[in-house]
Amino acid sequence: MEWLTAPEYWTARLVFQRGLAAVYLIAFASAALQFRALIGASGMTPVPVYLRRVPFRAAPSLFHWRYSDRLFAAVAWAGAALSAALLAGLGDLVPLWATIPLWLLPWALYLSIVNVGQTWYAFGWESLLLEAGFLAAFLGNDEVAPPLLTLLLLRWLVFRVEFGAGLIKWRGDRCWRDLTCLYYHHETQPMPGPLSWYFHHLPKPLHRVEAAANHVAQLGLPVLLFAPQPVATWAAAGIVLTQLWLVVSGNFSWLNWLTILLAVTAVDASGLITTPAHGETPGWFTAATLAVTALVAVLSYWPVRNLVSSRQEMNRSFNAYHLVNTYGAFGTVTRLRHEVVIEGTDADRLTEATVWQEYGFRGKPGDVRRLPRQFAPYHLRLDWLMWFAALSPGYARPWFIGLLERLLAGDPATLRLLRHDPFPDAPPTHVRARLYRYRFTTARERRATGAWWHRELVGPYAPALSRR
Repeated sequence: MEWLTAPEYWTARLVFQRGLAAVYLIAFASAALQFRALIGASGMTPVPVYLRRVPFRAAPSLFHWRYSDRLFAAVAWAGAALSAALLAGLGDLVPLWATIPLWLLPWALYLSIVNVGQTWYAFGWESLLLEAGFLAAFLGNDEVAPPLLTLLLLRWLVFRVEFGAGLIKWRGDRCWRDLTCLYYHHETQPMPGPLSWYFHHLPKPLHRVEAAANHVAQLGLPVLLFAPQPVATWAAAGIVLTQLWLVVSGNFSWLNWLTILLAVTAVDASGLITTPAHGETPGWFTAATLAVTALVAVLSYWPVRNLVSSRQEMNRSFNAYHLVNTYGAFGTVTRLRHEVVIEGTDADRLTEATVWQEYGFRGKPGDVRRLPRQFAPYHLRLDWLMWFAALSPGYARPWFIGLLERLLAGDPATLRLLRHDPFPDAPPTHVRARLYRYRFTTARERRATGAWWHRELVGPYAPALSRR
C-alpha cells in the first residue's frame, strides 16, 4: 500500500501540524481569557442556561456532564498546554498509535467549548479549526510517510473554504461582479487593521484589480490544488499570497492563517529539503485513513449540495461535530460603517448638561485618533459582535442589555475585555449607547486633524440605564 503514502510532503505535514498547534494555542487562550463575561455562569449568555434547553445530541460537550467556571477554565488552559506541547513536537516523540488520540484530544476539548459558545462562537473559523484539527489526527508522525488520502482531504477542505467564498461573492453582492466591492470593504470590514486606512485610499483601479484577483484566487486556484506537481504547489503559493494580503489589510482572527496552513499541505518541497527515511506504514493506520476518507466522502454530500445551490449558505455545519462544513464570507459588502458607542456618567441626575464619558474597546473603532490595531490571529469576540450589533439591533438583543448592566455594576470580567474604563474608582450611575456613522478620514483631513476616522452622530441606540 505504498502508493497511499506521500513522503515528498513530509515538510508540508511538519509545517501544517506545528502551525495548527499554534492556532489551537491561541484559540484556547482566547477562550480562557474571555469566557467569564461572555458565557460564564454569570455571563451575558450563561452556559448553564443554554445547556438546560439544548440536549447533548444537538451540541456534544463535556459540559453537559457538569459546568462551572472553574471547570471551563481548566479545560481551556489544559487545551492550551496540550497545544503548546504539540507545537514543541510532542506528536513526533510519541509512538504512532498515540498520535491519533493525542490530536483528537484538543479537537474534543475545543468542540466542547464551541458547542456551548452560542453566538460568541458562531464564526466560520471555529468550524474550520475543528475540521482541520480532526483531520490532523490522521496525518501520522515522523514514524511513517504522510498518508496521501489525508493530504487530499486537507486539500478538499481548503478547496471548500476558498471556492465557497468565491461562489458566495459571485452570486451575492453585485459589486463583486462589477469589481467595486473593495471601494468600501477596507473601511467597513468588521475590524480594520493598522494598514486598512492605506488600503482604503488605494486608487480605484487597484481596488478593481484586488477584486478581480480575489475571484482568480478563490474560483480558479483551488481547482488547481488537485493538479499534478508542480502546478498544485504554485496554486497553493498563490492562495498563500492572497491570504497574506488579507492578513495585512484587516483582522480576521485565525481564518487567514489556518487557510495558509491548509494550502501548505499541497506544497511539494522535496526538491528543496531532504526527505527523511520513514518506516513501513502499519495496516491499521492505513485502515484508519481509509475509514476517515469514507466518512468525509459521505458527509461531503451536504456541502457539495450547498455549493451547487442557488441559495448557497455561508459558514454552516451540517452535524454537531463540525465535520465537513461549508464556508464563505462577505457575500454582501456594507457601504456605510456604523459603530455603537457606549458611554457612562457618574451624575446622579441626567440633564442636558450631563457629561458622558466613552468606554474604549480594544479592537473596534472608537476614538477617532486611535490607529486600528493588529489583533489577529487572536479573536476579540465582544468587539466582533459589536460590529454585528451596529448592523442589526435584533442580533444583539440576547446580550447587549446584559453588557450595559455589567458596566453599571463595574463587573471586573467585563471590564477586562475593554481597553479603557472611564470609571476606574467606582461604576457609573448611568450608561447609554449611541449609534455613529464612521468613515476613514481623507489624506487632507488626516494631515489637518491627526484623526484616522471621522464620525457623525446618527442617534440613540439604547436608552440610558441606571443602577436603580
